[in-house]
Amino acid sequence: MADARALTDRLLNEFLPSEETEPTTLHKAMRYSVMAGGKRLRPILALAAYDYCGGDRSRARQTVYPAMAALEMVHTYSLIHDDLPCMDDDDLRRGRPTCHKQFNEAVATLAGDALHVVAFELLAQTGSVEVVRELARSGGTAGMLGGQMADIEAEGRQVSRSEIENIHRLKTAALIRGSIRIGALLAGADRNLLDRLSVYGEKIGLAFQIIDDILDIEGDQVLLGKQVGSDTRNEKATYPGVVGMEEARRDAARLIDEALSCFEPTEENMLMWLARYIGRRDN
Repeated sequence: MADARALTDRLLNEFLPSEETEPTTLHKAMRYSVMAGGKRLRPILALAAYDYCGGDRSRARQTVYPAMAALEMVHTYSLIHDDLPCMDDDDLRRGRPTCHKQFNEAVATLAGDALHVVAFELLAQTGSVEVVRELARSGGTAGMLGGQMADIEAEGRQVSRSEIENIHRLKTAALIRGSIRIGALLAGADRNLLDRLSVYGEKIGLAFQIIDDILDIEGDQVLLGKQVGSDTRNEKATYPGVVGMEEARRDAARLIDEALSCFEPTEENMLMWLARYIGRRDN
């Protein structure tokens, strides 16, 4: 995972516009947020799925490498916008001031927009209309943006278990699932394999967000690199808030087990390791 994270950082440094290129302020803001670190989970999942499905590493520069950078840029754009005063109004992200605090709200908004555009430009380099469509669906109104809207509309009111699961499935799991599908598609996975990995992706994606909700309540701010308790302050609908902390923990563990069951018991691969990593993460 450390190797895949380092590879992702190199690709991002290569594909992001230089700070010396006009408009310099915008490019500085893009780099500030993207290169601040992070788990790089989505590009790592894409690479793991590419390898699992027999992807040709000799062609990775034309296929999965641009997609990895694109996925991290889309994820970072969503974080920049999520932190804005009109959304969650957070001051800290990845252990440093959020983009709108370091620059200003207008620059942060444009930085997120620009990362979104560059991401699709990179995906176009793969030559696959299918992967471009996959990211559009994962990040659009039937995915991440739809989840964000549902999340906003749920603020300050009691929601049902099915509602919170739907919010998390769209807001977080859709892009995680899409990352895996993009890696598999670029490797030429057949329909049966793609369907199986899609189930895996949805399970770990939902578990990831449940654990995120738990960590916002009882996590270590230093390890998280962001302020804890923001969900409570913003009256957000959360999984522990709906089902309780203990059941939230049990459901997250169950989802990880269900994700692992997508593989043969005798198998051992990076996707299985990543599922276990998500299940025990503390940041």
